[in-house]
Amino acid sequence: MSISDLFDSGFKKRNEDHFAAIVRVAMDDGVISEEERAFLDRLAHNLSISEDDYKQILKDYKSHPINPPHSYDMRLERLYDLARMVYVDHIKGDHEEVLLTKIAVGLGFTPSNVKYVIDKALTLVSEGATLDTFTEEIKNMNR
Repeated sequence: MSISDLFDSGFKKRNEDHFAAIVRVAMDDGVISEEERAFLDRLAHNLSISEDDYKQILKDYKSHPINPPHSYDMRLERLYDLARMVYVDHIKGDHEEVLLTKIAVGLGFTPSNVKYVIDKALTLVSEGATLDTFTEEIKNMNR
């Protein structure tokens, strides 16, 4: 096996785990709506998740760990994706927000301020913030 094969394998696994975390948020209410399905389809395409892997993850999403990325920007990107999924569900303050908080802690956000980060993230997403705006606002929320 070449080094590029190892890199591709690790990259693929991280994408699958990230996708599974988002599926976990979508499945919290037990149903994937049409809006959620469309979002998952786009995300799967963007993360290079194959159709077979997509189906397998939907069946077994809880077996994937939440692997936090090393860079803060990548953590913010994952938080952005997860916040968008919660927003698509139109449920704020319910089980999905609690699950989003748990996943955010798993991504490396500090438990002492994760509630503020989640509240800000959901507000930004509800206002239609782009990833760049989202990242900048979250980074500057404590200044």
